Formats: sequence, structure tokens, C-alpha cells
Amino acid sequence: MQVEFSKLAQGIKTETAFDVLAIAKQLKAAGKRVIELEIGDSPFPTTRAAAAAGIAAIEADHCHYGPSTGLPEFRQAAAAYVQGQYSVPATADCVVAGPGAKNFETLFCEAFVNPGDGVLVFSPYFPTYVPNIDRRGGRITFSSLRQDRSFRPNLDDVEKFLQEDPQPKAIFLNSPHNPTGGIATHDDLKDLASLIRGRNIAVFCDEPYDQMVWTGQHHSLLAEEGMMDQCVAAYTFSKSFSMSGWRLGFTVSSPAIAQLIAKLTNTALSCVPPFVQMAGIAALQNDLPERDKNMATFRQKVEYLSSQLDALPDINCLTPGGSFYVFPDVSAICHRFNITSHGLAMYLLQDADDDFGVACLGGECFGEAGGGFLRFSCAEPDEKLQEALDFLPQAFERQDRIEAFLAAHSQYQLQAPYQV
Repeated sequence: MQVEFSKLAQGIKTETAFDVLAIAKQLKAAGKRVIELEIGDSPFPTTRAAAAAGIAAIEADHCHYGPSTGLPEFRQAAAAYVQGQYSVPATADCVVAGPGAKNFETLFCEAFVNPGDGVLVFSPYFPTYVPNIDRRGGRITFSSLRQDRSFRPNLDDVEKFLQEDPQPKAIFLNSPHNPTGGIATHDDLKDLASLIRGRNIAVFCDEPYDQMVWTGQHHSLLAEEGMMDQCVAAYTFSKSFSMSGWRLGFTVSSPAIAQLIAKLTNTALSCVPPFVQMAGIAALQNDLPERDKNMATFRQKVEYLSSQLDALPDINCLTPGGSFYVFPDVSAICHRFNITSHGLAMYLLQDADDDFGVACLGGECFGEAGGGFLRFSCAEPDEKLQEALDFLPQAFERQDRIEAFLAAHSQYQLQAPYQV
């Protein structure tokens, strides 16, 4: 007899990018050529000093338990990094090491969100925010990010949330933003700090793309007066240093919050392997020139893909302010064929051609406000990006194939026009 799963487990949703990744790999294994623009992974090798330091640490047997907070030298290096890069007033006791940034969403909610608390989430949003808030019984209020505002956070919605929610407690802020590429400006952050300063409001500042800012420069809410006591900022080595498989990140907050995050880390995963942290130290101290070179390449890819998509019929695409994603409005195409944007994405992968496909994600994978958009990652060689661009107009002209796809996959029939 199968034991009944919990209600949480029965309703849990996974990150769609990994579901599409699995389908793309299956199709490739069956012989289909697929350009993979669905996943947010760096195409570059791990930066050199980090890789060498990690190998040396393994050979020196730094492969045992470490402190749940992180190695002292790692915490110091991370604090020095955010001080130097973003003027964040951090010391080593403000830092906690973790396996990337995603795990800290869970720990933030455990630290601050009680059942019935109100949580503001800007939508589209990273897919794991919602299940982590749901685990704690939080009530979610969504604020839509709009293309005509360059996908910047709407502070009027923040003010309304603070005034009207019966129990406001937390805000999730992601800048540079995944999937839209929107940027919270320095003025946005100053205004947000003014709205919440001194109130019982905690902010999760999700900053994995901190080095991928193409318009202006990255600013952290932590640098604003009093915000160290109200914010947890999460950083990762996955994007900037091409270390996604190493699983390394860290949070920055006040020492009191950091101590609590470390306790929660202890109950969940004990520690981050010391050899991984030693690779991270080397990255922060020695790999910034290589990081910057890679970021310049990403910028070129993003600007090229966004401009070329915008030139295609019935596609409206902004040049993102940051991240390595492009988020074009394809609602006109969706309306023409009565297909959802994620249905359009799955058609491009599975049925637009027998021998060739493009893997991307429909915007509704990131919440209702993403409907009518597609998300493309730029983490592929230029020639593959061009192949994808050449293929899209052909795929959109194959009405018979789109109709056949919808007949076989009725869940992708568009029920109502998108409001983008």
C-alpha cells in the first residue's frame, strides 16, 4: 500500500526549466538536433583560480565537516566582496555560506514567515518562491511587472500592500530579474527602503545576477540605511564564476539574522563542503578579470538576441537591463493561433520540425503575469543563437503543424487574450 503523501507534497510544482531540459535531452538522445535556450546555466568553464583551488583543496583532504556558518576565511572573503562591489557594510559575521542561492529562499521563509503572514511577490517570479512561501502558510500578493515600465518594481503596489494587507511581513525582490531582465534602480531601492524602514517587514533580496547589469550598475538594498536589519541578500557563484555544479552561494544580513540563518542551515544540510568554499574564496580574490571578460561576452549575446528577436514579425522585445535572459512579447503570435505562450514554446521544441527544435520557456512558467512572453537564455554559442533565430519565422509560418500540435495537446489552447 502506498502511504498517502502530505497535502504540500501532492500540490508541489517543480521548476519548469528542468522539466523542459529533461524533454530536450530525451529528444537529443533520440537523434533530434535541439538548440537549448531553456536553462540558465553558464556556457563557460569554471573560472581558473576557483577550479585550481578546489582541486588543490580536495587533494589536501579538505573534504570533511565545516561550520554551518561557513569557513571563517570564506565569510571574510564574501564580506569583503560585497563591501568592495556594492558598499554594503558587511563583516564576516554577516555572512552565511550555502549551496547556491535557492536554498536561502526556504531559510528566509522559515526565519520570518508565519502562517497567515502577507508576502509581496513581483510577478513574473522565480518559480520556487511560491512553494517556499506556501510551506510556511504565507499569503501571497502579486505585483505585476510590466514591459512598458521596463519590468521595474512598482512601488505603488508596495505601499498598497503595506497599507491594506492585514498582516504584511515580507517582500521578495529579484534584481536583475529572472525572467524579464528588469532592473531595480538605485532610486527604486532608496524609495523601497523609505517605505519599509523601521517596520516589521523583511525583504529577501535575490541577487544571483548581480554582475549581469547592462544598464547602469547593480545596487543592493543592503547598502541603504537600516536595511541590514531587515533584509537577507542571496548571492551565488553559479552565474558570474560558472560554478553552478559546485553549489555555492552565501547570504548577507545583520549578524543576528545571519546567526539564525546558520542555525536553520545546521538543521537542513549541516554545512557546505570546505573544498567548495575554498574554490569560492579563490574566485572572489583572483578571478574577477576572467569574470568580467565572460560578462562582456554575455552582454553581447543578450543585446544581439534581443535586437534580432525584436526585428521578427509580431514580436516585441526589449533589450534587458540585466541577466542573460531575453523576454520577448509574443502575444500577437499566441492570439493568431489561439495557443498559450508555453504551448508555443513546447511546439518549437517538439513539433515545429521533425529533425530540429528550439527549447525555451513560456512566460506563464513564471506566473500569470508572464503569459504572452517567451524566455530565452543566451547561454549558447553565437552560431546556435543564429540557428534558433533563423528557425523561428519558419516555425511560426507552419500553421498546419501548430494546429496538429494543439489538437494533440489541448491543454495549450489559449482560453482568453493576454493582457501584456
